[in-house]
Amino acid sequence: MGRIQSTAGRRAALIALGSGTLLLAACVSKPVRPANADGTWCHRVGKAPRYKLTCTSAPVPPPAVEADAKRFAASAERFTVYVVRRRWADAANIVELTVDGLAQAETVPESFVRLRLPPGQHVLRATWSEGDTQTMVRGGAGEIRVVELAGSVWAWGSRYGFEPGDEGSRDRVLRARMVADIE
Repeated sequence: MGRIQSTAGRRAALIALGSGTLLLAACVSKPVRPANADGTWCHRVGKAPRYKLTCTSAPVPPPAVEADAKRFAASAERFTVYVVRRRWADAANIVELTVDGLAQAETVPESFVRLRLPPGQHVLRATWSEGDTQTMVRGGAGEIRVVELAGSVWAWGSRYGFEPGDEGSRDRVLRARMVADIE
């Protein structure tokens, strides 16, 4: 009987150890790369010396603005929308984001844009070399919404679409780099 208890104890300890290791591994993510000397930011895919860079053409907001955005503080007069790109199959394209056909920002993989819009209804449009997609968002003053620009890039083409944010969307914003702040 003693042998059965010790086997069960060892099994329980191994399960606990394995579960703890798995949870810690899930919490670890690669750090966000710093901005380049010229203020632009690049997403890097692959290993040196053959890695591929996808870079913004305009400087990104400074770290203080990004830190403020990642606090998810509501604006009393504005409707705040976060558009985030952070999916495993989205690794290469620059996607232009427009709001109501006016405000424009470039997004790259593992990035986000904060939009502070007048209350009401707005059309978000994403355009890339192979197509475009759009969605409508509606909100009031003081509201915050996260929208995901989910994409997949394969040898035979790329596809993007807007998806409503879920419980994990804010975490994806926290692990992404801010590339534009539009008021």
